[in-house]
Amino acid sequence: MEKNPYDLFQRECPELAERFNNLVEVQRSLNGLDQKTKQLINIAIQTAIRNPEGVRFHTIMAHRAGATKEEIVGAVVMNLHITGLVTVLESLPAALAGIEEAKKAKNHKRK
Repeated sequence: MEKNPYDLFQRECPELAERFNNLVEVQRSLNGLDQKTKQLINIAIQTAIRNPEGVRFHTIMAHRAGATKEEIVGAVVMNLHITGLVTVLESLPAALAGIEEAKKAKNHKRK
């Protein structure tokens, strides 16, 4: 099985993936919110739609943008009263894994 489903999407649907990437870049360039805030919102959305892999991915980007562990965990648990405990419990491990992955990548770049 493909380790990164997005890599599979890009390989199997290159034209569609390119257009999707262009849309994402336009969204990232919109004014009004800084990158950290955008990523924290994405973490909350990915939690709400029960997508732990999306939580992990956006956690890495949020961490790179300066989000703290507390801010990331806060974005996940914001969903508790809306989507319930199970949704939070599904996403919290992915958020913590994303934090660790971002820290390892940062430490690896320093070496």
